[in-house]
Amino acid sequence: MARLFIAVWPPEDVITELMSLPRKDQRGVRFVDPDNWHITLRFLGEADPARVLDALDGATLPRVSARLGPAVDMLAERALVIAASGFNELAEQVTALTAQIGTPTRKRFFGHLTLARVKPHVAMPRALGSMVSAEFDVDEIALVQSRLDPDGARYETLETFPLS
Repeated sequence: MARLFIAVWPPEDVITELMSLPRKDQRGVRFVDPDNWHITLRFLGEADPARVLDALDGATLPRVSARLGPAVDMLAERALVIAASGFNELAEQVTALTAQIGTPTRKRFFGHLTLARVKPHVAMPRALGSMVSAEFDVDEIALVQSRLDPDGARYETLETFPLS
């Protein structure tokens, strides 16, 4: 068993563009390393990677055009995020294919890329409200293993699946 999720990795040009956002170190704010920026389509939690591979193997999933923006916002009062649109149908299909695996889905899908996590009673980073506009075509999804350690999560792509 492994801690798993299914995600989309943004392309390098989008990562480079997002790196221009203000990311000043401040106490109580943990910025996500740009190498870890992703859009989660489905969080599986503790699951058997082989079952996920079997569920997605040979699946016909739609290519999508993604859009990030329009601005850096807050999610659940403590996560600094950028909304990601264009993923609803893809996320629904991935969820349907993997419905019997891992943690049951909790709520409606909201596509986003997390920039930072903010501890309670800490001032919001300057990036909040910054305008963002990035678009890219998505041609694959990834099965990712997450390992939690004191310095933050470490992600490893176990397999990628092309979109048709």
